[in-house]
Amino acid sequence: MDKKIRFGLIGIGAQGGAYAGFLTGRAGFPGMVAPDCPPHCALGALCDIDPVKEEMCKEKYPEYPFFKDWKEMVASGTVDAVITTVPHYLHTEIAIYCIEHGMPVLVEKPAGVYAKSVREMNECAAAHPEVPFGIMFNQRTNKLYQRIKEIVASGELGEIRRSNWIINTWWRPDSYYQQSNWRATWGGEGGGVLVNQAPHQLDLWQWICGVPTKVYSKIKYGCHRDIVVDNDVTIVTEYENGATGSFITCTHDACGTDRLEIDFDNGKIVVEDSKTATIYRLNKSELEMNESMSMMEVARLTSGNGGGGLYTTETFENTDGWGYQHTTVMENFACHVLEGSPLLAPGCEGINGVTLANSTLLSSWLGREVENPCDEELFLQELNKRIVEEGKFPTR
Repeated sequence: MDKKIRFGLIGIGAQGGAYAGFLTGRAGFPGMVAPDCPPHCALGALCDIDPVKEEMCKEKYPEYPFFKDWKEMVASGTVDAVITTVPHYLHTEIAIYCIEHGMPVLVEKPAGVYAKSVREMNECAAAHPEVPFGIMFNQRTNKLYQRIKEIVASGELGEIRRSNWIINTWWRPDSYYQQSNWRATWGGEGGGVLVNQAPHQLDLWQWICGVPTKVYSKIKYGCHRDIVVDNDVTIVTEYENGATGSFITCTHDACGTDRLEIDFDNGKIVVEDSKTATIYRLNKSELEMNESMSMMEVARLTSGNGGGGLYTTETFENTDGWGYQHTTVMENFACHVLEGSPLLAPGCEGINGVTLANSTLLSSWLGREVENPCDEELFLQELNKRIVEEGKFPTR
């Protein structure tokens, strides 16, 4: 299979610029060494409405067509697929247009801002199953998380009882938010950390542990930053089997923590920094130990080393770099277009993270626990209130 898929990039900001670097083997931004271009991928064309970006692209990528209108690029014949690297509200609009016009589309995360629009996008994709539709959930390429998903799905550790993820490893100063006027706004970006930094982990959390049925949240808006959107979030969830979960994230922790714990009937999984996983396998189920062990036996076991005979451990690691995960998704999508290979991240699955983010925000706005999925119309009403108060962008 020698053919390459020519990708058209819509939006040449920080992310789009990096992708252009990946697809040409050139640095995406200063100081970055781009991975090799995936074997079945190529840059086809670039598109942006910003004259400064146009000048930059024509200087850096003079051999590639540049468009100011993304619809013209879709119809130009210069691209075989499109990647959307634009403000979040535009993801669904562009994807629906591409799908309706037979153009394969790989949507950047998040799938959208509000579940209603994402559902419309998914319904459009379902009506056109012949058009490839994916989402840039690059963390799904992490072999560590793939292995963890296999272990959880196998049932060898029993049912999940509780899961916790602390993910504060994306410190962002005010200068980050000042890069574009749409960043960290309700009308331009649709929120803060929940729609910008955390979607990958929100996806992985549900991909591995399942979709929660109830959500309660505590959120601080503009915490230690000159912004009005969410940037300090604590989520508490409940699942159909009675399990509980928590998810903590923020953008003002300069030291940062990334730790996932999943507690099961028969053991535990702990992941540090998304690189090292330790699997604890109990020699007897927790239920059996609870019913049979005396406190004397507990004392003897827990006074030893290595779990005192309570469990065995297995550790494995993943060292893939940031850019290589993105190019893996691109290559997977290209092979899907060319040969029908299974997608690592089907576009229709993007709604799960958007729904959870919507439920989280709505819980905070209402000050109570909400069902997940939440009321889509109520969420949109509450979001529009904040867009009106902000006064920068039109309501949706």
